[in-house]
Amino acid sequence: MKEISYQYFLDIYGLDKTRVEIITKQGKVVDMVIQYESFLNHKWIPIIRYDCAHGFFHKDVLYPDGEKEKHPITITNMEDAVNYANDDIKKRWMFYKEKYLNKLKK
Repeated sequence: MKEISYQYFLDIYGLDKTRVEIITKQGKVVDMVIQYESFLNHKWIPIIRYDCAHGFFHKDVLYPDGEKEKHPITITNMEDAVNYANDDIKKRWMFYKEKYLNKLKK
């Protein structure tokens, strides 16, 4: 098995990033975690996480109070799942951050 880990910033200030961890076996993705994090209050806070924990591909929406919403996604090809997660975060990270910050204000 091979582990691949990297991160990339989503904004020019380096305050929002995607952290990617992929495990491959014989060149095929067998497990993954792709997480959107924002630097808030002097620490990296996870806001959206895609993974295959619990035996299925899903998105966790994380909130400041510790609440978590789990959304199953019906993609079974792991390479497609990695692409889906990366694309979604790249396109919607500002929306996810705004939603998180609104919950933080309450």
